[in-house]
Amino acid sequence: MKISFLGASLTEGVYGGNYVNAVAAHLPEHTLVNRGVGGSTVNKLLGRVERVLSDAPDACFVLAGSNDALAYAFPATRPYYKSQQDLPDGYLEPEAYAALLRDLLTELSLNHVLVLVGLPPMEYNPAAVAAMHLFNAQTRSIAQALNLPVFDFGAHLNPPSVPERPPLGLQTVFQIGDRVKAGWADYDAERAAGGYTYSFDGIHFTPAAAAQAGAVLAGWLRSELA
Repeated sequence: MKISFLGASLTEGVYGGNYVNAVAAHLPEHTLVNRGVGGSTVNKLLGRVERVLSDAPDACFVLAGSNDALAYAFPATRPYYKSQQDLPDGYLEPEAYAALLRDLLTELSLNHVLVLVGLPPMEYNPAAVAAMHLFNAQTRSIAQALNLPVFDFGAHLNPPSVPERPPLGLQTVFQIGDRVKAGWADYDAERAAGGYTYSFDGIHFTPAAAAQAGAVLAGWLRSELA
């Protein structure tokens, strides 16, 4: 079976650990295609559906909402999402996000693709966690209305509470790009210094966490694809 993975930086796996590669190691009988692109908001994911369909997948795991939640929670990041992700206001209200996600999931389903839905984790600060919870609730509601299975990364990874940390701004966005270009990979030291659990910045997986998340997801996918 061919399985496409549609998402943003968590799925792309260039900045931090790669959970898709971890899934592939546990499901060698399947062909996995990674269609993650860092920074993507739901409108960009919808715009890439035709590219996913051109792969002729049997199934597609969709992990949306992390960038939408960050743009919603932290207004200082919105110039990036306005200029690079083509959001006129730099963010989407939860209801607008839900409408686009419904279109995305419906288009995949209408093309006879088995759609599986993921919920991203978050541990940056309380505001980010609250926003992620809000957008994940929208995702879960749409998935349930369409009778699609849901896998919650946060249920396996999120700590019970997170401390206050400064709001995210454009500096963080630019730092990601600079680090990727420079080949930076000091994830474990960053995780320890920041006091995080599964991530090194409150958002992205460490390699160890990606391996853990991928193993659990692989088991879930095996049961859903049986």
